[in-house]
Amino acid sequence: MTYKDLDVYRRSYDLALKIYKLSLELPKELQYDLGDQIRRASRSIPSNIAEGYSRNKSSKDKINFLNDALGSNEEMLFNLEFLRDTNLISEKYFQEFQKEYTICGKQLYKLINTLK
Repeated sequence: MTYKDLDVYRRSYDLALKIYKLSLELPKELQYDLGDQIRRASRSIPSNIAEGYSRNKSSKDKINFLNDALGSNEEMLFNLEFLRDTNLISEKYFQEFQKEYTICGKQLYKLINTLK
């Protein structure tokens, strides 16, 4: 099995694509600050999953990368709240993204516990 077989990888990759598109809709003055931040955080999730699974080392190594992915997932949940509370995204977008990132967080948590 590779990282591409993991539902959490596929879900987080799809979310990263959606966040990328959303970030380009932010006002120009926020593109290099907040836009860059959410692009990096959203890409960090599937990126850390891929890197962790590409290393044929111990489960501890994979867990470290998955914990980093989990941290970036929480960062995205914070940023989504911030975007909503500053009226940069609608409540509808917030709810959709929050639901998906919450699922990712649960999947990462389960995966980490499975490897322990």
